[in-house]
Amino acid sequence: MLNDRPFAELAVVAGYEESQDSASAVQPSERFHPQLFAADTVEIDHDTELEQRDFFVQKDGMSFAGTHLLIDLSGAENLDDLPAIETALKEAALAGGATILNSDLHHFEPNGGVSGVVILAESHITIHTWPEKGFAALDVFMCGECDPYKSIPVLKRAFKPTAIQVSESRRGLQV
Repeated sequence: MLNDRPFAELAVVAGYEESQDSASAVQPSERFHPQLFAADTVEIDHDTELEQRDFFVQKDGMSFAGTHLLIDLSGAENLDDLPAIETALKEAALAGGATILNSDLHHFEPNGGVSGVVILAESHITIHTWPEKGFAALDVFMCGECDPYKSIPVLKRAFKPTAIQVSESRRGLQV
């Protein structure tokens, strides 16, 4: 078992199935701030608890910076809809328990692809889309107590892929 998940869940997964508690994964957490969806940037007071926390993870007898998921969506929809993409990425961040600091997305022409990032206090989520191919590549990197796996059901609902491929890396593994 890796990250408390069977190896099969970490391999290529076609038609990813949401867990029973996936509905609760997208409920606003105590870190949800409505202004995050209205503003491009949220300023954090440098004296806050957030700035002073150690975001390294202690799990399975290991110490590491965080869990980095590479997620490929095939047969996906809404890959040229910049506002829908930004909303999905922010909801995915909140579902994982992360704190959104900023977002920046760019819409390309003529194919309508989107590239962008949501910067998190606990790392980042990035996306690059190829709407003409129905493909999106995402990175979901979260440290601390965040769980990037809780982002997957949100991405599935937003983009309706026919297949999802997920790979995991534990970044900054301390040996």
